[in-house]
Amino acid sequence: MIGALMSRDQVAVAASLITELARGGVAPDAVTRAVALLAERVPPAALGPGADRALLDAIDPLWDRGWTPHDVVEVVRRRLGSATVPLAEDLVAADAVRRPATWSTAGVEARVWWDDAAPMLSAWAVRGLTGAEASAAVVRLVGTLLVLPALPAVPAEEPDATGIDPRVLARVRGLLAKAESTTFAEEAEALSAKAQELMARHALAAAVVGADSPSVPTAGVRRLWLDAPYVSAKSSLVHQVAVANRCRAVGLTALDLVTVVGHPTDLDTVELLTTSLLVQAGRAMAGAGPGSRTRSFRHAFLLSYATRIGERLREAGAAAEAAARAESGDALLPVLAARGEVVERTVSELFPRLTTKRFSVGNAAGWRAGRDAADAASLRVGREALRE
Repeated sequence: MIGALMSRDQVAVAASLITELARGGVAPDAVTRAVALLAERVPPAALGPGADRALLDAIDPLWDRGWTPHDVVEVVRRRLGSATVPLAEDLVAADAVRRPATWSTAGVEARVWWDDAAPMLSAWAVRGLTGAEASAAVVRLVGTLLVLPALPAVPAEEPDATGIDPRVLARVRGLLAKAESTTFAEEAEALSAKAQELMARHALAAAVVGADSPSVPTAGVRRLWLDAPYVSAKSSLVHQVAVANRCRAVGLTALDLVTVVGHPTDLDTVELLTTSLLVQAGRAMAGAGPGSRTRSFRHAFLLSYATRIGERLREAGAAAEAAARAESGDALLPVLAARGEVVERTVSELFPRLTTKRFSVGNAAGWRAGRDAADAASLRVGREALRE
């Protein structure tokens, strides 16, 4: 039973009480009861500093358990909603103050914009939260952070001297943006195919350039966070795109997360293509007609879409590789083989107990519609159709 606050170190007791209440879960009723208890038992002067301590104590162990600031913000976005993201970013910023100057918050809009002598609860009042709302946010954040599982540590990605030319990257992003926005299937097909052709050609050319490098190939690791619903089906698309680009993808069932391992240039391709293809799949699924709103239809649609996209990407990859070998001779093959070995070894080290998951499909109409949509989003490398 939670006793009344006593006093020498009211801040420490307040932090302990917040943590204990947060362990009760983040369901609305549990949070409402927690906020009421805090208002009743914690002196106002101790609540802000106590909340800071509880929040910082909750986030601190995550860095040794494989998490990054970006991961924390993404999991909060998915479990607590977008409205809580700025608060999570404030927490990351407050925690970073305690870290070495080399500590990175890359990918997070994190900065201490408030008076750092004041607690975060005071800052959140400026964000428009009432006292009760801020206390509820603290309980939800602490409760969410406390139950996060450990993640495999992501090694720092080494700079890639043969990385994507910024001009190529900008062009690819422009093509994919147009493919996502157009309502004409043929135009989307040509734009997506051109983007795929550019990335494949550039990646293989870079591999040939790196053939004479004395450095040992290394594998990079990227985490891709997926939006609900149908995360398992969407993770299948990531897997297909990864395999077609000489990478491996591993989904974590407890989180909406897929870890992709591969050469940095190939990881860039996987990230760009996956993001665009998910947008295109969502648009095609929304316009699939009667019966397309059921969960079974959409799950089957996305699995079929992923399967067909994988087939087409592998075809395009094989054609691009054959063309590269024709231009460079046998210099390409040992480079790709060495990279493949490093990728497999890295996956084994990060995920020693890896298992394979199989999906079942119970909606034939959804499967057919997904395959048709993947055909419309064809990624064939058609030089005649794409000639400028």
